[in-house]
Amino acid sequence: MSAFAWAIDIIRRYEGFHEKAYPDPDTSDKPYTIGYGTQFYPDGSPVKKGQCCTREKALEYLVHELCVIQEELEDIGIYLEGRMLNALLSFIHSIGWQAFLYSNITDNIEQKYMLGVIDEINDWIYDADHRVIGSLLERRREETNLLLGDIGRGTWGSGGILLRAVRNYRGATHQIHALKMLESHSNPYVLAEFANDFRLDETGDYDLTEEELSAIFNCDH
Repeated sequence: MSAFAWAIDIIRRYEGFHEKAYPDPDTSDKPYTIGYGTQFYPDGSPVKKGQCCTREKALEYLVHELCVIQEELEDIGIYLEGRMLNALLSFIHSIGWQAFLYSNITDNIEQKYMLGVIDEINDWIYDADHRVIGSLLERRREETNLLLGDIGRGTWGSGGILLRAVRNYRGATHQIHALKMLESHSNPYVLAEFANDFRLDETGDYDLTEEELSAIFNCDH
């Protein structure tokens, strides 16, 4: 099995294969991307509009990129292997090397504070408009669970979205609607387990305003 097999599997599934180079969605121009998220060829030249590649070449480009990322990690004193390396390779390939350097992940790795690394990874789930992207949320869950598999801590499986929602809850109409939608799409057995673990019966009474009560019954659309 390739040393990068786990990272390659995650990247290929979430990036998808693009035979023809496509532009950046924010600029509708450069940088162009091809294959499995490649923006620069192994010789350093940028991907250009109209260029194409096969799946075999796309995989070759991807493996080269992962080798480069591993070398860059080792250049700053981060030596990893196995699942932990693959999780980090997938994550860095997703957000870019510069963004990785400006995060707190390197400090957490040096301090061997892996749960801090996981919290940092799970923060990268937003688009340019700060909206949560489902595919990024799912990818971060896979990456963090892969990382945890090497340190014997079971599965993480959470980016803390519900905890953030609770902390920021104001009872606004759109928030109540979002909570109702989440509940309506939740597995009833998981929802029951959550209710019991959260001990909803012990949280006390809520003094909802007339506006909030109205929102609860009228914000279905």
